[in-house]
Order: sequence, then structure tokens, then C-alpha cells
Amino acid sequence: MNKSKILFERAKKRIPGGVNSPVRAFKAVKGDPPFIKEARGCWMIDEDGNKILDLIGSWGPMIIGHAHPSIIQAIQETAQKGTSFGTPTRGEVFFAEELCSAHPALDMVRLCSSGTEATMHAIRLARGFTQRDHIVKIDGCYHGAHDSMLVKAGSGVATFAAPGSPGIPADVAKLTLTAPFNNLEVIQEQLSKYDVAAVILEAVPGNMGCIIPKENYLSDLLSLCRSHGTLLIVDEVMTGFRLARGGACEYYNIKPDLVCLGKIVGGGLPLAAFGGREEVMSCLSPKGAVYQAGTLSGNPLAVAAGRATLELLTPEFYDRLNATSEKIDKKIRPLVEAKDLSMNRVGSMFTIFFRADAPTCFQEVLECDFEAFGRFHALALEERLYFPPSQYEAVFLSASIEDSDIEFFAAGIESALSQM
Repeated sequence: MNKSKILFERAKKRIPGGVNSPVRAFKAVKGDPPFIKEARGCWMIDEDGNKILDLIGSWGPMIIGHAHPSIIQAIQETAQKGTSFGTPTRGEVFFAEELCSAHPALDMVRLCSSGTEATMHAIRLARGFTQRDHIVKIDGCYHGAHDSMLVKAGSGVATFAAPGSPGIPADVAKLTLTAPFNNLEVIQEQLSKYDVAAVILEAVPGNMGCIIPKENYLSDLLSLCRSHGTLLIVDEVMTGFRLARGGACEYYNIKPDLVCLGKIVGGGLPLAAFGGREEVMSCLSPKGAVYQAGTLSGNPLAVAAGRATLELLTPEFYDRLNATSEKIDKKIRPLVEAKDLSMNRVGSMFTIFFRADAPTCFQEVLECDFEAFGRFHALALEERLYFPPSQYEAVFLSASIEDSDIEFFAAGIESALSQM
């Protein structure tokens, strides 16, 4: 990794910490990050020529695999006509129709450029619609790097041992209440005590590792919100189009008031969306008074990549992806449990926890052996397996994984664990 090390040191001189998103710096694990030069299917090649099995898929978007010909073609053909106009385009109209047709909770949708934007705008919309100020978020769920949500967040915030972040005014933070995942009693108390505009959560958290919702937790939470006039916002930036074509909402048969989408929705390009009930979405400017805007929202290249991706996400595609995920589970779970570790999986996302019992909430995730995870991550990378560089993150599998890749994966896991 000589070339990667040289690039990392060079990057530190001009980029804070040498990376443009904190978890990439490998602070929570051993060693330095490989700098990736190219990728095809489920394999990445770094600047030193090492071929590495990709287990993060750009943190979720690459569900089909890297550099799929249909998506590359869509981007290239669109780019020939221009890359950004700042005007309406026919592509975004068709894309909005396709999104609303695919996802059970979407009557209307607004495009933006990142998952952070989607959750930020959805929260503002919920406050504008309800005329209330308080928000409830779930401990360990991560909804982007904006002020209201950097309170007991998972992912990078937890990795760097910060309960929030400097720069967030106390008067802003106090409007965000928190509750444990899989616990309705705390939320019941908060909704009874405060005028809460919305409860926001990841239906299947992926930023404190993959955590499985208890039976009826999501449907009961929706009923609880409805009884208090509180909106439910489901963050599907990770689960949207991953667990099913209709995301976690289809998977768990719920219809929240608002949904946030990202990652897969852009086919690997910067694109996100938020949407939901027509009554709520109609409050957005220019139809309503709640303001939201973005110069690159609905960017034609991103929309083309997103539409090309959606065309490939057929029932047969999900059958293949889920079958692949099941094969991987059967191969590696016995290896994991033999070391007195645990594993959670929902569809094509999973986490190996360095804890005997699989956690059900953020507090239990904090009981993991983080130092041991760091050693495992370094050993797995030596086996050319690119695991998320944090115990707080989930693995995201792609449909491009073949049976031979699964054997390579299982052998690498076995070797890494045997050296622990």
C-alpha cells in the first residue's frame, strides 16, 4: 500500500484529516485507508494494484455492482446533452413518477442531492406542517451532518467519541429528544410531555451496525405517532430499494408520513429525495410556505443513473440478491459464532458484532469489543476484504457477487478470525 500511504500523507496537507468524510480515515481501526483507483462488479482495485472484495458498496448505493454497463451508458448519453441546466427536465418528471409508483409511502416527492439534505428538509417540513418544534430521534441512528440530528448519532459521530459536535447551539440541540431503538415506552412519555413535530428513525439502523426491529415495533410506533398528531419520518437512505423495491416500508408493511431516500436512488451519483403524504408535501414551496431549494436538485446525470438503476431492480433481481445474501450468511455465521461473536442480517445488509449476543439497541452496541474489531478489520483487509472501518457500520452486499466470490469471502473471514 505504498502509493496509498503517500497519497494519504499528501491529502492531510490540504484536506482535514486527509479525507472528505471522517469514517474513511480508518481512525477506529488499524492501519491507513487504501486509495481506490477503479472498481468493477464487487471488486475494487487500489492505487497499488491490490484487488479487494468490496463489502460496503459505496456505503450502499452499488447494489447492482460497480460500473454496470446500463448505468454507465445512461450517464454517458445524458452527459452528451449537457450536465446541468438549473431548469425543469422531463427526466425528473418521469423519475418522480417511478419513485412514487415503487414506494408505498410516496404520494409526492422532491429531489435533492444528499441524504443529509433529505432528512434536513423533511424535518423542516414536519415542523412547518405541525407548527411544532420538538423532534424525537433514536439513539444511534444517523440522519446526516446537520444540527438537529447530530445528537446521540451513530456512525462517524460515535466512532470519534463525540456526543454531538461543537458548533451546534444548545438552543437547537435541546429541541431534539432521544429514545432507544426498539423501545416505545420512552417515546410514549416524550409525546405525552412535549408537542413533538416528528419522530425520525432508520427502519433498520445501519449506522450503529445492522439492528433488527422487534416484531410490530415499527407499526406500533406509527400508531403511537398518529394518536399524538406527530409525523413519522422513516429514513430510508440506506434501506430504500435495498430491502425491497419499496424499501423497508414495503418490507415491514408500514406507511409513514414522510420518507427520505438516498444512495441507491441515484445509482451511485449524488442524488436523494424526500416525500410522502400529499397533504404534507403540499406545504413545500412554491405550492406552500415551507421553503426548500437546491441548484443541482434533479441533476440530469444523477436522474439518468437513478432511472437506469430502477429499471434493473426487478423481482428477479431481488430474488438473486437475497439468495446470494443467504448463501453468505450460511457460510460465515458459523465461523463468527464459533468465536463467541454475533451477527445481525436483514436482507443484503449485515454486521458482525464483537459481542456474544446480537445487540438490539445502541446501548448494547456500545458493549462491543471495539479494539478487537479494529484488529479483525486489519486482518480482513490483509485477506483483501474491505469491511466497513467501524464497528458502527453495516456491510452492504451487491448482486454482482458470484459463488466463487462467496468462497473467497468465507476463506478470508476464517483466516482473519483464526489469527485473532
